[in-house]
Amino acid sequence: MALSDQLRKHRLGQGLSIAELARRSKVSKAYLSQLENNVNGLRPSADALYKIAFALGTTVSELLEKQVGKDDDELTEIPEGLRMFAMAEQLSEQEIKMLARIEYRGQRPHTLDDWKYLYESIKRSVRSDDE
Repeated sequence: MALSDQLRKHRLGQGLSIAELARRSKVSKAYLSQLENNVNGLRPSADALYKIAFALGTTVSELLEKQVGKDDDELTEIPEGLRMFAMAEQLSEQEIKMLARIEYRGQRPHTLDDWKYLYESIKRSVRSDDE
C-alpha cells in the first residue's frame, strides 16, 4: 500500500480530518493533502514523516510499510495518553522513546496525568549536577 493510502487509512481510522492531523503534527494541511493525493510523487522528509506518524500513534516504518526488525530506536506503539502528554509538554523524541518503553508488571500508564506523574517522578529522581 502506498504512503498516500497508509496516511488516509490511519487518519480516517482515527476519525481525524486533515485539519486536525495538521494541527497535531504541525505539518500544513496543504502538504498533508498533497501527500494523501500523491501529488507529483511527493516524497516527505524524515522529519515530516516522524511528526505525522507520531500524531497518528504509529511508526514511520508502518506508514512506509517497511518490514524492519525491532530496533531500539523504533517505537512500535505510542499510547494515546503519552502522545497527548508529549504534545502538551513538547517532549523531545528521546524523552518520548524512554517513556514509551516503561512498563511495570506488564502495564503502562494510561492517562495524560499518569504519564505526567511518571515523567515528573523520573525528573526528580535523576537530577543533573547542574541543579
